[in-house]
Amino acid sequence: MIGYFGPAGTFTHQALLTFSDAPAQPFGTVGHALDAVRSGDVAQALVPIENSVEGGVTTTLDNLSSGRAPLAIVREVLLPVQFVLAVRPGTRLEDVHRVLTHPHAHAQTRDWLAAHVPGAAITEGGSTAAAAAEVSDPESRYDAAVCAQVAADLYGLEAAADHIADNGGAVTRFVLVQQPGKIPEPTGADKTTLVAYMYADHPGALLEILEQFAVRGVNLCRIESRPTKKNLGDYCFSIDAEGHVDEPRMAEALMGLHRVCARVTFLGSYPRADSVRPKIARGFSDEEFIDAREWFAGVVGR
Repeated sequence: MIGYFGPAGTFTHQALLTFSDAPAQPFGTVGHALDAVRSGDVAQALVPIENSVEGGVTTTLDNLSSGRAPLAIVREVLLPVQFVLAVRPGTRLEDVHRVLTHPHAHAQTRDWLAAHVPGAAITEGGSTAAAAAEVSDPESRYDAAVCAQVAADLYGLEAAADHIADNGGAVTRFVLVQQPGKIPEPTGADKTTLVAYMYADHPGALLEILEQFAVRGVNLCRIESRPTKKNLGDYCFSIDAEGHVDEPRMAEALMGLHRVCARVTFLGSYPRADSVRPKIARGFSDEEFIDAREWFAGVVGR
């Protein structure tokens, strides 16, 4: 059974449907979905981790980097974000005075709402699907929901307007997680996700972390600082890097991090959803790493 950040009709649900039509269980929060994997109630869970407009999904990043039982990412999904202004049948755009939506959806449609429903009161709630469910109630005090078309269809609403996002190219990234086990085989177009913890905050601490990747030719796709929640100013770094742990350059980068960091949490190597292969500079290919090791073995006579 696969779990996902629900309820039904969310973008996470829509992302899940792109690769699985098997029965799935929605959970009310990201934390509940991930804890269900830890407890074994579901084998895997799909949760959002990054948005091209709003950046990292902090609840997911913090849960994955916490001290609880570790989880492993085995897949990612990219989903274009397309919002509609969903209303009860018969409601006109000029009749919209109260709108309900999720904070991320509001952030991505703020300018459109200000231009097309000026003066409307915007309330932020738990999810876009929950907003659609609330608006579908004839007694609801809300006139419209900003949500996905799948949620509008699910709850019998009409789109008073579609494609209302301020950034038409917005994309949300989701990750499928499970308990640690066999790492997916390298494809040549992979990502590795990890969390690096500093020993202490000192000049050059972040540089020490970045150097482990740079000197081995590993490009970073994402790096975000997150508070460890222990002391003010105590941060860890959530990182996505191009490559697979089975590749020598990535393996040596992780070993380097282990040497300079207080702790490194490995969260998985998995295929990139966009299948983009990294551009590997001269001196950093698998063959060149292997050749260097063989050369060194010859130098020391082993």
